[in-house]
Amino acid sequence: MPNILIIDDERAIRSVLKDILGNEGFKVDEAADGEEGLKKFTTSTYDIVLCDIKMPKLDGLEFLQKATDHNPEIPVIMISGHGNIETAVDAVKKGAFDYISKPPDLNRLLITIRNAMDRTSLVKETRVLKRKVSKVQEIIGESEAIVKIKETIDKVAPTDARVLITGENGSGKELVARWLHEKSNRAGAPLIEVNCAAIPSELIESELFGHEKGSFTSAIKQRIGKFEQAHGGTLFLDEIGDMSLGAQAKVLRALQEGKITRVGGEKEISVDVRVIAATNKDLLKEVDAKSFRLDLYHRLGVILIHVPSLNERRDDVPLLVEKFLTDVAEEYGQVKKGIDKKALDALKQHNWTGNIRELRNVVERLIILSGKEITAADVAAYVLPK
Repeated sequence: MPNILIIDDERAIRSVLKDILGNEGFKVDEAADGEEGLKKFTTSTYDIVLCDIKMPKLDGLEFLQKATDHNPEIPVIMISGHGNIETAVDAVKKGAFDYISKPPDLNRLLITIRNAMDRTSLVKETRVLKRKVSKVQEIIGESEAIVKIKETIDKVAPTDARVLITGENGSGKELVARWLHEKSNRAGAPLIEVNCAAIPSELIESELFGHEKGSFTSAIKQRIGKFEQAHGGTLFLDEIGDMSLGAQAKVLRALQEGKITRVGGEKEISVDVRVIAATNKDLLKEVDAKSFRLDLYHRLGVILIHVPSLNERRDDVPLLVEKFLTDVAEEYGQVKKGIDKKALDALKQHNWTGNIRELRNVVERLIILSGKEITAADVAAYVLPK
């Protein structure tokens, strides 16, 4: 149910508007002057504001300025019996959605409210779409390790050198891979991702190299593999430490010769692919355990990038929290919540076993469960283990 705030010093006007809008299915809140209206506006969530211009304590145009500074996406419709064309133009210039004279034409008022709601919906949809089509999120952090990673990306990305990215789950290995592609000469071509841990060992070769029709029982038609899909671009092999030895041998051949053969096929297919790999395992230990090929390790690891865990870069926690507070507020269409210093200090001391992925989830949880500002008490209640 849409929530409307009516700010007017005339009780009769507020009462009439509240009855009419209530009958139209709106939830209505009232304020008798600009000061009270601003307090409610900054502490509650509204879809639309109807605001008089001439009011005691804080007039409508002053309210409009402060409301727009606080949250410019909430439409404010100005209503006044003392206005003229100049006043209306001034209100719109300062950010008002529309201006209606008193006594308001109720049909026009309802149409204006509907139009304002439609605009708000479009703004939210546009924000979601922009987030979906935005290519790569920023690498957040100012710690020495993160600065070094960014510098390495800038140096390595323009080349075709293969890169092996190591680090714990949730530390941001995929983001590093995406930036290596985005800053490369292959940025206009596809970045194809394969999670080697998520594909059964008996299917990994078909996934990577494709297969011919009839090559095995369920091969009812020809399939193009990830190497071919990434031709001219980048192939990101995530969790490569979980790849079967059989598939490792074929990947090694593809890297050495630039050619692949589909499962069940005989024809060699040339592929121009830059391979970036990532793993949360110590591949040299896997080599000692005979579960990873040493020659493949050396082929993949021309450039080695280690992404530190969040526990190794605790000074970056406040920056990451600030980013997630903004992102989640945008996703939910809400005003961004603040967080006090003690709460940030508590988050910095937390043991982040899930790294950045866990921190993002925690911030979202705190936004949902906390009050106007996230406090240390909220962190103790909703984050720290009992």
